[in-house]
Amino acid sequence: MSHTPVADRRSGSFLDEVKDAVTLRATLLVIGVLALQLLFIASYVGALHDPRPRDVPFGVVAPGAAAEQTAGRLERLPGSPLDPRTVADEASARRQIENREIDGALVVAPSGRTDTLLVASGGGTVLATTLEGILGRAEQSEGRATRTVDVAPASPRDFDGLSSFYLVVGWCVGGYLCASILAISTGARPANPRRAAIRLVVMALVAIAGGLGGAVIVGPVLGALPGSVVDLWGLGALITFAVGAATLALQGVFGVVGIGLAILLVVIAGNPSAGGAFPLPLLPPFWQAIGPALPPGAGTWAARSIAYFKANDVTFSLLVLWAWAVAGTVITMLAAALPGVRRDRELPGRAD
Repeated sequence: MSHTPVADRRSGSFLDEVKDAVTLRATLLVIGVLALQLLFIASYVGALHDPRPRDVPFGVVAPGAAAEQTAGRLERLPGSPLDPRTVADEASARRQIENREIDGALVVAPSGRTDTLLVASGGGTVLATTLEGILGRAEQSEGRATRTVDVAPASPRDFDGLSSFYLVVGWCVGGYLCASILAISTGARPANPRRAAIRLVVMALVAIAGGLGGAVIVGPVLGALPGSVVDLWGLGALITFAVGAATLALQGVFGVVGIGLAILLVVIAGNPSAGGAFPLPLLPPFWQAIGPALPPGAGTWAARSIAYFKANDVTFSLLVLWAWAVAGTVITMLAAALPGVRRDRELPGRAD
C-alpha cells in the first residue's frame, strides 16, 4: 500500500488553491489595474511636466497703426505663446476678459513708456503670472515697462486658483465612488430597468446632497471661493450625477470593468486635462483638446466662471455635463432592458 507524503499533499493542495484563485478573469483584471497605473503616471506626467503657454488668447489696445504693429510683434515671439488680436479700447478688453474671451490684454500708453497689462488670476494664477513674465520681457526689449492690473483677482484664500479644481475633483470622486459602491454591493448590472431607475434616483439624491455640501464648504465654511452658493450647488449636483450616471452606464455595458473605464475617463484623462493645476493654454495640444469635453474640465471651467467671472461663458461646459448625464441615464436604462447586455458575466456576487 502506497502512501503520499504529507509534504506532497500539502504542496498539491496549495497549488490547487493558487489555480483556483488565479483565474483568467482575475488575471485580466490585475493586468487592467497595472495598465491603469501606468496610464495614470503617463497622463499626469505627460500633461503637467513641462507647462508652456501656447496661443493664449490675448488682446492688444493701442492707438492707430501701433495696435497692429504691437500684435504682430507679440505674435512673432519665440514658441508662439500668445494669440494676439486688436481690441478697440481698455473697457472692451476688460469686458472680453470678464467674458472669458481672452486671458489678458496689453494696453499701450499713447504717451509715456509704461503700458498696462490686464490679467485675471481667477482664471488661474499660474497663467496670470506667466503672462506677466512674457509681457515683461517683451516690453523690456522695446525699452518699455508694464504695470499689472488684475481684472478678476483670485480669492486670497484660493491659493493658485486651485480651489475650483479640487472642488470639482471631489464632486467627480463622489459620482464614480457612489456608482461603484452600488455595483459592489448589489452587482454591476441591475437585474431590470426598475432597479436601474432606482440606482439613478439614488445617484441623483447623492448628487444633490454632495453638490450642496461642497458649495457650502468652499464658500461659507472656508471662504475659499466667492460666487453664488446656489449656482455652485447646482453645478456640483450636475457634475456628481453626470459622472455617476456615466459610471453606471459603463458598468451596465461592461460589467465590473466599467469601474476601471470610468476611472480612465474621469481620473486618468479628465483630471490632468481639466486646467486645474495649469490652465488649458499651458497644457500640450492633446490635453487642451480633450479637457473641455470631459466632466473635470467642463466642471472646473464652470466653477471658475461662477466664482470669478459672474457666471459668464458657462453654456458650453454645462451642455457637456448635461450630455454626460443624459447619455449615462439612457445607456444605463437600455443596458438593463436589453437581455443580451443584462446577461451576468460578473465576478462572483449577485445582481440586484
